[in-house]
Parts: sequence; C-alpha cells; structure tokens
Amino acid sequence: MATPEAPGNQGFDTLVVCPQPYVAAMQPWFDYRMKQGHRIGVVTDTSSKEAIRTTIREAAKAGPLQQVLLVGDAIADQSGAIGVPVHYQKAVVNVLFGSEPEIPTDNFYADLNDDQIPDIAVGRFSVSSEEELKTIVAKTLAYETKLPSGDWQRRLHFVAGLGGFGSVVDTLMESVTKKFLTDEIPAHFDAVVAQGSWQSIYCPDPREFRDEVLKQLNDGGLFWVYMGHGHVEHLDYVRVPNDAFPIFSNNDALALRNESSNPIAIFLACYTGAFDAPRDCLAERLHRAKGGPVAVYAGSRVTMPYAMGVMGTEMLQQYFVEKQPTLGQLILHAKQETIRQSGKSGNRKMLDTMASLVSPKPKLLREERLEHMALFNLLGDPLLKLPHASPVQILAPKVAESGQTIEIAGTTEIAGKVHVELVCRRDGCVETLAKRGLYDARHDQLASYNQTYQSANDRCWKSIDVLPVDGNFTTRLLVPEACEGPCHVRVWVEGASQVGLGSHDIEIRSRPGKPEVEGELADQ
Repeated sequence: MATPEAPGNQGFDTLVVCPQPYVAAMQPWFDYRMKQGHRIGVVTDTSSKEAIRTTIREAAKAGPLQQVLLVGDAIADQSGAIGVPVHYQKAVVNVLFGSEPEIPTDNFYADLNDDQIPDIAVGRFSVSSEEELKTIVAKTLAYETKLPSGDWQRRLHFVAGLGGFGSVVDTLMESVTKKFLTDEIPAHFDAVVAQGSWQSIYCPDPREFRDEVLKQLNDGGLFWVYMGHGHVEHLDYVRVPNDAFPIFSNNDALALRNESSNPIAIFLACYTGAFDAPRDCLAERLHRAKGGPVAVYAGSRVTMPYAMGVMGTEMLQQYFVEKQPTLGQLILHAKQETIRQSGKSGNRKMLDTMASLVSPKPKLLREERLEHMALFNLLGDPLLKLPHASPVQILAPKVAESGQTIEIAGTTEIAGKVHVELVCRRDGCVETLAKRGLYDARHDQLASYNQTYQSANDRCWKSIDVLPVDGNFTTRLLVPEACEGPCHVRVWVEGASQVGLGSHDIEIRSRPGKPEVEGELADQ
C-alpha cells in the first residue's frame, strides 16, 4: 500500500484502489481531498479481488474507514490487466425473470461482514485510459469548486419510459411515481417530467424525444433520473403506431456539452450499468464524457420494479430529509434502509404493501431488495459533496381566493435576489390539457406535442422578484382568477455560492360568484 499522506494513529477514512499507471492522473484528486482533511490510503496492487478486500477489511479495523474508490475498468480476477477486478455474485431472484446467473458488483468491496449489505460507501472511476481518468477527475473537482450557484440546484429531470410489465404492475408504478413526485420531493424543487408515451401530455414530439433528453442533460440540474427499460448501450424507444423513436443511446453521449451544471444521473433500469460488458455501457459512456453527468448510478443486469421503487424512495429520503453530505453516504444509507422490513416514508409503506399483493414472487421480496444491493453500482466519487440549499422561512396564508391579493413574508440567510412563485402541485399544470386518444402522424400534429409538453410542465401561476433587507423580505401577490386548487408559495434565493429554498402550502378556492371554467384537468 502506498499513501499520499501518512495517517498517523488515526487510520484511513478513504481507500483508493488504483493501479500504479493511474496514480499520477489521480494526483489532483489526492491533493484536493487531503486539503479537505481526508486521510487517504492507496492500494496499487490490483491483481486479486480477494487481496483487495482483505486490505479494505484490515483498514476498516484500524480506523474509521468510510469509503472506497476503485480506479479503472472492470477486469477479470488475476488477469494482469490495468483496472480493478469485478466480483460476480450468484443471482437468486432476477434470474427468474431472464437475467444472467451472475451479477457483476462492486458491493463485494463494501460488505465487511459477508451479509451482502454494504457497510462502507464504494464508487468506481471506470476508465480504460489516463485521458479518460483525467477527464473524470477534472469534472469531479469542478463540480465542487467551479460550478456557479443557480436554479440548477433546485431542478430535477425525470424521464419515464413505458413499463410493459402488465397492467397491474404498470398501474402500480404509475401511482408510485405520481406519489413520490408530489409527496416525497419538497415543493420548492422544480421537477420536469418527460414520458415516453405518445398518449401522455408529458410526451414531446416523439421524433424529437431524444433531442429533449439531450437538452435536459445539457441544461443540467441536481438529479437526472430515468425510469423504464434499458439495455447495455441504449434506453428504450417511444413506440407509436407503426414506428418507434429512440430515447437515448451511447452515440448521443458525443453531443453532451454540459460544463456548468453537470447532474447526477440515476438509471432505474436494466443493464445500463453493465460495466463489465465488452463494450462501454451507457453509464460508463456518460460518466466518461467531458460534458456528461458528474456521476452515474445504474443497474448492471435485469432489475425489478418493486426493489427499484424502494431504492428510489429511500434515495429521496436520504437527500431531502436526512440531507446526506456526500453521494457515497446517500447511496450507502439508501441501500441499508432498502433492506429493512419497512421504511419511514408513506411511499415506502405503500410499495411494500402493494408488492406483497401483486408481486409474482411475494415470498422473495426481501431477497429481491437484497439482490439490488449488488445490482446497483456507483460510477463516480463516493466523496462527491452534495449541494444542499439553505432553508427559507415563509409566512403566507393557508387559504386564499382566486383574484385575491395575498401577503408573503420570509427570512433567508442567503444574500441575493428572492424569487417568489405561486405554483400548482406537481400532479397538475396551469393550462387544462387532455390526454391524447388518437395518433396522427402528420408533421403539424406531432410538432404540436412540444407545446403541450411545455404546458404540462408549466406549474407557475405567478412570479415576483424581491430584494431582501437584512435577510427579510415581504411582497404582495395577486392570485390569478383562473387559479384554483392545492398550490404552493415557492421561494428560491439566488445567492453567489449557494441557493436558498423554501415553500408553503396554500389552498386556492374559487371566489364566490366567479364564472366556472369549462373542462377539467384530464387524468394524466
């Protein structure tokens, strides 16, 4: 073992398993992390996975080891190639649904007591050259040191493909997705949804769906999440009568240009994280791209809706409620909570109850959750610092009428412009939109999908900008006549290095004597 800095008697908090040819390219990372106070040990002998794991376990006994970073592509054990050996775990549940009999996983290095549950955080820089490693190191450090503050820190992108698991499971997935979008994510975050079903109001022009996904990744945000079917080198298709259009593939990674707000990408899908494949998997291609995501979390083989839903719910809990400081700790605690019998959130309890009723293998639910400890791996730095907004306190009425002027006051610790918004819930939109029932392939008809898509993601009724005085702000906002139903007063503060976020629930009731608005929001 080589050490960039002697740990004294305190032991290491981080181990980096890095072949000697890659050590020089990692030096900027070592320098930066050690300036942060991390005590780092470097393992350069990567020929044997058992030897690596033994070293990790010995380091954990000697000090408070919290994370391991593997540097290099997945290689066969004892192969002598440049990289870090991948472990294959025997499949138990997903093999019943057509997966291979073994699962490639880095959880092998994070499990210190052979119970298949991770005890420390683990991530991998999956690279096959020094240049790829330099790109990832630079992108990782820039994320923490150079990215400007802005509304990207409150923006989430969700791309949903078609389920195709049968009407019962698809209905379950749709219900769960709607619930966590509305209930599990705080209202002060802005969620953009694209759905790969031509019938949905959230579907842009199917011919341009891939362009919209690329735009989302280039626009950036806090998290970019894909939910649906996946393959090693591409995602699913938007299927329309007599045609199909791709959602995203490895080739599209060449057009990634984001260098100012790189998101963390999460693939709740099969095979997208198959980092042992002969050719680059989608997660590797995106992570290696200079303008791509700063980290990618994805499944390496066939994944299953229930366990993925549980893991996704627990990840939301760890970021928004527990406010984990790093990506590695977020994933570690999400996995540990996933394996527990029940979680803290209402969405988790609903998932467990419904799965016991509709799962084709209800007696294997725990085994399914346990298998996903191995199936999902992080391509990225487990020490990546997660941005968390400063809380904004808001005073506003709980009930108001359309056409009424309401007073809004608040307090922020962030100096900067205050943006105040009145928005509807995420399961609604400002404009009344109808679900499509007939597919028309004419150009003008398909092009009109884009306007509907933009309107479906428009939840803002009114916005006002205010300048705070000594951290306090007050303003008056006129509720539009057309506004009605469950809404939020949402505030974000545009600081120099951090944003402030806050929200307040408000029910907008129809003003007595107000003319009725024709039509209702269609079931989406």
